[in-house]
Amino acid sequence: MDVEKYLARIGCSGPCPPTLETLRYVHLNHLMTVPFENLTIHIGERVRLELPLLYEKIVVMRRGGFCYENNGLFSWLLSQMGFDVTVLSAQVRNQFTGAYGPPFDHFIMMVKLDGHRWLCDVGFGSGFQLPLSLETDSPQVQSHGVYRLRSQGNFIFMEMKSVTEVVGEECWTELYKFTLEPRERDDFRTMCGYHQSSASSIFFCKSLCSLLLPTGRITIMGHRLIRTSLSSVEGQQATKTTTELSDGEITELLREKFEIVLHSPLTPKDVEIVPPPVTY
Repeated sequence: MDVEKYLARIGCSGPCPPTLETLRYVHLNHLMTVPFENLTIHIGERVRLELPLLYEKIVVMRRGGFCYENNGLFSWLLSQMGFDVTVLSAQVRNQFTGAYGPPFDHFIMMVKLDGHRWLCDVGFGSGFQLPLSLETDSPQVQSHGVYRLRSQGNFIFMEMKSVTEVVGEECWTELYKFTLEPRERDDFRTMCGYHQSSASSIFFCKSLCSLLLPTGRITIMGHRLIRTSLSSVEGQQATKTTTELSDGEITELLREKFEIVLHSPLTPKDVEIVPPPVTY
């Protein structure tokens, strides 16, 4: 780990002491510079979680990754910067099937700072932009949306406020659920393999590359280019445009918009996800 090179990779400069201001700064910059992508799976290779390999891929080769990679490396960066980091496990609610994934479905982290706990996640895709306070269940307004952490039983649900046609009515969409039980990095290895080979995983069924933009998000899924543009200050209203792409156009867009140049041919994929046989 070369902290300075990592910070340069995500566009951070100047002194970065372990403060809340720094945490917010590096969290947002990571999301706006490191793509959320699973292209390794779709060029016929395997994702590996050893930290030196993640550093080589994301910092040196300027690639991105999915949660185990982005959050795995980011949690290491925060620790090296002097933050108190605890790895947590979450279960994602699949946007296509509505089902929750198994335990260790998603790698997230909690940062304790000056007696306050913050949820950090730079590996979800279209999630929150800045760390969320774990000390409140009230809505937390950010640039691209409104989020809240709702406790129910042993779980905390991370939710995003959704658009509703009924004026004044709040509609919350569950994105994932988690507990505050500390986890180890090795705990996620089995599920990392699952997501590379299971017909119930979005990462196996759909090739994707996505990046947060100041005014929305840009995503390539299969042969589709999806652009999301915000139309309100709270990010609750957004417009989406979808364009079909050729293989050559995908290669060009990956280079132009994501700064990704793959060393092996990509096989774009976008097939239906099979609901898991077990409800979690």
